[in-house]
Amino acid sequence: VQELAHLVRAAGDTDLAGRLERAVTDNVKLLALTIPERAAILNVLDDPPDELAELRGVLMTDMLWRRDHGLE
Repeated sequence: VQELAHLVRAAGDTDLAGRLERAVTDNVKLLALTIPERAAILNVLDDPPDELAELRGVLMTDMLWRRDHGLE
């Protein structure tokens, strides 16, 4: 999550990066993300490091499902 927060911050989304960092500090086990936050994360994971590849896959599957079902 720290690596993800770094990537998100580097892309300019300091609010989301801060939420991710606070989640780590507070030992949050489950963090709800808005649709725009999920899109922001997908944008920084075009070529993800190995440890974030599964997250990209899950977010991509969710995005495609939402699109296919008219939920975007």
